Amino acid sequence: MNTKPKLDCSSDLMKNREAQEIPPLRSYLCLTMFTCFCPAWPINIVALVFSVMAQKSYDEQDYDGSKRLGRKALHLGIVSFVTGLVIITVFITVHFTTHLV
Repeated sequence: MNTKPKLDCSSDLMKNREAQEIPPLRSYLCLTMFTCFCPAWPINIVALVFSVMAQKSYDEQDYDGSKRLGRKALHLGIVSFVTGLVIITVFITVHFTTHLV
């Protein structure tokens, strides 16, 4: 007698459906383009490059690579934005607190 359990076809269909779902693109291109106006140019240029690379990986259907590169672009974009705000704040503070004699 055969006592092996039968394979459930519905679980196979669910696995195929999960494999076919395409995750949303998160390259954060708008954020990285916005941070290019901040005065932290080396950081925001690298963030922009990571964002474009995330878009390219997504187009090549490398969703894990796209997610990883998008996350790096987000983190570098945030660092660039905060660094730019610090630079602007220091510049304004120094500019308005120095007295010409």
